Amino acid sequence: MNVQWAKSGDGEPRSQRSIARRLAVMFAVVALFVFALVGTGLFLVLRVQLEQHLRDSLDNRAEIARLIVSHVSNPDKWKMAKEKLADITPRDGSTMFAVASNDGLYNYGAPPLRDQIKRVQDHYGHFQPEGRAYEMLMTTLTIPPYMDRPPLQLFVAVDCSPNVRTMRAFGLALAALTALATVAVLFLSYSVARLGLAPLTRLTRDAQNVSPNNRSQRLNTRSLPFELEDLAKSFNGALERLDHAYGRLESFNADVAHELRTPVTILIGQTEVALTRDRPIEELRHTLQSNLEEFERVRAIINDMLFLARADQGERATGLVEVSLAAEVSRTLEFLEIPLEEAQVRATASGDARAFVNTSLFGRALSNLVMNAIQHCAPGATISVNIAREHGRVRIAVANPGEQIAPPVMQHLFDRFYRAESSRTNSRENHGLGLAIVKAVAEMHRGTVSATSAKGINTFAFSVARFGNEHRPMSEGGASAGAPLSAEHAQQARIAMGLSERHSTG
Repeated sequence: MNVQWAKSGDGEPRSQRSIARRLAVMFAVVALFVFALVGTGLFLVLRVQLEQHLRDSLDNRAEIARLIVSHVSNPDKWKMAKEKLADITPRDGSTMFAVASNDGLYNYGAPPLRDQIKRVQDHYGHFQPEGRAYEMLMTTLTIPPYMDRPPLQLFVAVDCSPNVRTMRAFGLALAALTALATVAVLFLSYSVARLGLAPLTRLTRDAQNVSPNNRSQRLNTRSLPFELEDLAKSFNGALERLDHAYGRLESFNADVAHELRTPVTILIGQTEVALTRDRPIEELRHTLQSNLEEFERVRAIINDMLFLARADQGERATGLVEVSLAAEVSRTLEFLEIPLEEAQVRATASGDARAFVNTSLFGRALSNLVMNAIQHCAPGATISVNIAREHGRVRIAVANPGEQIAPPVMQHLFDRFYRAESSRTNSRENHGLGLAIVKAVAEMHRGTVSATSAKGINTFAFSVARFGNEHRPMSEGGASAGAPLSAEHAQQARIAMGLSERHSTG
């Protein structure tokens, strides 16, 4: 198994973790456990069988010795019995016979001493004879008296060395085979894991081909295992979202560059013209007023970008105060009275509900929707603002007559940096962040946004939760939050008037 290395943050090489290597090691550990378990079972079974076989052999020899000794009735026959016991005793000493009695005449061999006996189980015992390397298995039989013979104690023992040698050889062979089998499983598992992870390697190669210059590259999900298919589809979905975000960001960068370049160019041109020769105070004042409008336009773009950046960080609306939304709509329409007159459109409001909102943010979102409606409806049209309750929220909808919006465009209208230039008129009068700000304000108030286009009416709506997190009005925060509303709306009105004058003079 090869070990891959990579550079760590401090420049030192470090070993990379390999899934194939980890799987191989885990399979080897499992195999070692199974082999050890099976080997232990076989070892125990073999030991029990050999022990039982040795006991059977010992019982047979003890029965023969018992038959020889039990028929002894006098000392003469005892001599014959001792000769028979000597005849059945192997020369290698693997079997031992001994007889003990109260009468020394009937003793035979060397019975084991009490301190030589180590283990006793049933009528079997193990003892270690002097001068022998291995223990012997012994059984003891009591022979009752017969005629002139007193009762006898018969000891029969067999050597355990064959069993010990067999178990030792079997244990060593089993350990060696287990080790070899584990190593074989380790290498075979690594090869199989590498083969099984081949689709993942292919996915890695496909992923490496994805770059900013090749954003359309996607992972090939054909012939993938189902475990990897969902991962590949999720990754392709992430690439798709990143591709769309990257495209919107490119478009936004171009739009912002254009929006900033235009006022900066105007500012530079007007300033250069003003500096070419002495100008009357009125001309300079007019130039400064025009420059101020351009500065306000630049500031609006920058403020929108900063606001959306804060919204991206999960910021929630604070300073919530319970207000009548109809009153807030009326205030907003009053501040936008000049843009409405310039566009020759009128606005009406209907419905009412009370909710906990940040009045400044609420007015900003509503102003964006009304300004969007003003820019995309013909003179003489009527813009309607409707307030309605729905499912614990309050929905504020702004509808205006206009050309129908295509369904593919509807899906992206509230996306940041998106401008449907081919579908909407006057798209160059905004920098593509107005509806995105509406969505951000709605989310700050735990609400949603929606857009519909049917029968010549385009409706853009956002909702806010009726109750804030505190479930109570905050009078102090409400007073401070409502203060900036007039200045902000006045600024938007001045920008709108400036755009209207610029287009009318153009």
